[in-house]
Amino acid sequence: MPSDSAPIYDDKAHVRGNLDLSTAEWTRYAPPDADPNDEYVETAFVTHTDGVTYTVMRNSKYPDGTKLTFTPSEWDAFIKGVKAGEFDDPWD
Repeated sequence: MPSDSAPIYDDKAHVRGNLDLSTAEWTRYAPPDADPNDEYVETAFVTHTDGVTYTVMRNSKYPDGTKLTFTPSEWDAFIKGVKAGEFDDPWD
């Protein structure tokens, strides 16, 4: 059965599950007067054995939960999108 969708290229398959986060230095993005028990975005820059430094993002309230991993080009595109307002609430 042929597929009408484009093939998926997974350029992080070799990283998934193999990125050592044991010494990651997490940076929390919260206002100075923030309640430490609230949820915040945290990121860490982690170099893999392939020599690439990946950006990893997690929820501060669930540090052992799901983590998003970005290649350098994905992170660059994400930051540019944030600065351009691509992720702003449409009702603001």
